[in-house]
Amino acid sequence: MSSDWLGDGRAIAAAEKILDSAALVFVEKGVGAVGMAEIASAAGCSRATLYRYFENRQALHVAFVHREARTLGAAIAATVAPIADPQERLETAILAAVSAVRSTPTLAVWFLPGDASLAGELANSSEVINGLGAAFLGSSAGAAQAKWTVRVILSLLMVPGVDARDERALVKAFVAGVLIHT
Repeated sequence: MSSDWLGDGRAIAAAEKILDSAALVFVEKGVGAVGMAEIASAAGCSRATLYRYFENRQALHVAFVHREARTLGAAIAATVAPIADPQERLETAILAAVSAVRSTPTLAVWFLPGDASLAGELANSSEVINGLGAAFLGSSAGAAQAKWTVRVILSLLMVPGVDARDERALVKAFVAGVLIHT
């Protein structure tokens, strides 16, 4: 029997604590302005310990965004599960994602003027993020449709509509109907 039987559990807990601490510092200072030393300090660990869990700032950003995307995706999937109409389900999913990000400070900070490009870069290269798009569209969707859904969400976050009614009309007319019927 291994003497470190809680090793994996401790590693996961430590990584989660670091990501939770990063979230607080991101909200306070903005994602792009926060370095690894500040995150280590906020987490109460050394930079060496931080680098044991995340090899660099990009890896930490990816882990943070993936964790939040999974949580957000699960919540949205539960919200849209009872909706039978595929077009209405997609509209609701897109708008729920936009609303949830805007109302969650640890997510909204990624879309502030100086930090939005970081979110775009991560979304463009992330299979987890693109997987969210596929979840919103259903199993028959292709990868291109899923990526397009994510880009629409990012677009609405970076360049909001006039109001919620305007955004719903845009999604209904130019996104959901097209993606569902292609």
